[in-house]
Amino acid sequence: MMNSISVLGSTGSIGRQTLDAAERLGLRVEALTAQKSVKLLEEQIRRFKPRYAAVFDGAAAADLRVRVADLDLEIGEGMDGLRQATALASVEAVVTAVSGSVGLQPTLDAIAEKKRICLANKETLVCAGSLVMAAARDYGAEIVPVDSEHSAIFQCLEGRRDQLARILLTGSGGPFRGWPRRRTKDVTPAQAVAHPNWSMGAKISVDSATMMNKGLEFIEAMHLFSVTPDDIQVVVHPQSVIHSMVELTDGTVLAQLAVPDMGLPIQYALTWPDRTASPYERLDFRAMKDLTFEAPDLEKTPCLGLAMDCARRGGAAPCVMSAANEAAVALFLEGHIGFNDIYDLVAETVERLGDAPADSLEAILEADAAARELVREKLQYFRAFGID
Repeated sequence: MMNSISVLGSTGSIGRQTLDAAERLGLRVEALTAQKSVKLLEEQIRRFKPRYAAVFDGAAAADLRVRVADLDLEIGEGMDGLRQATALASVEAVVTAVSGSVGLQPTLDAIAEKKRICLANKETLVCAGSLVMAAARDYGAEIVPVDSEHSAIFQCLEGRRDQLARILLTGSGGPFRGWPRRRTKDVTPAQAVAHPNWSMGAKISVDSATMMNKGLEFIEAMHLFSVTPDDIQVVVHPQSVIHSMVELTDGTVLAQLAVPDMGLPIQYALTWPDRTASPYERLDFRAMKDLTFEAPDLEKTPCLGLAMDCARRGGAAPCVMSAANEAAVALFLEGHIGFNDIYDLVAETVERLGDAPADSLEAILEADAAARELVREKLQYFRAFGID
């Protein structure tokens, strides 16, 4: 088990649950970072007494310095601040709980410092999976997934990597499972973030509603477990009890089951390879009425189909898709575009920019920035012609 951690994105859903687990496990919290939620970050600083904190937003960082002027800690800001939070010599593990591609560079820094990466930022592998996994191999850094699905696969494969035949990646189907596209046209942000099983942040909840989240996880699984798109099958499992499965070479299927609570995979990433007691609810099989499974309907959830196509296309396509989706989801949450517009914007961006080079970190970051800019340009186009 790790003794000291840095939490990137400590004020988000995963970050808050990580801190709860760290407190219960007796781990030292050395560094905390946030986008701009300085009030909550101040509370966390006073509670956990880290030696370093960083805020991505410059104005918010200035505010935090005033708020904690009575404390002895260093405050950083921007990308440099996030990167420094991973580089502290006293940090053994870095929990990457930030959302979006902003987590890529700090993750690579942590890998270079041979820290354990407790990976909750799926965009890191979607955008630059080959680079990240190669760096982890070169430096000997451990990557332990925090996503419930990838944690399940990771657990099922322990000691069996050479016996893997197929990954069965499960997903609930989101709050609009079975809805035709015409019905999701008027979905509101409040409806989209109301997931039936999981308590998550707004962005990932919208991704779950569009099933883009499952597409991102599809690509992430390819890199984490060194498989091809043909080695992964997506299975809709509405009850979210089986978090994913693996089929072995002899046809045996192993599954990891637990209540739908992110606290469990977070704790396992922090304690691996050990297991410790936890306060989370246990499964009661006698109370379960059924566990059902179905194939995803890619016509009703085109974001999933787009992501799987990008996985096969390779190159910059996954990065462009992820960046465009992040920008489009933000516009949806702000009320600028409709729910179905998310797919339309992302698909057009991939069509136009998906063949960009992706052979270096610089090329990947350029593709990411270009995709975001194109989404913003399309919004201005819609408004100019009264399509908003």
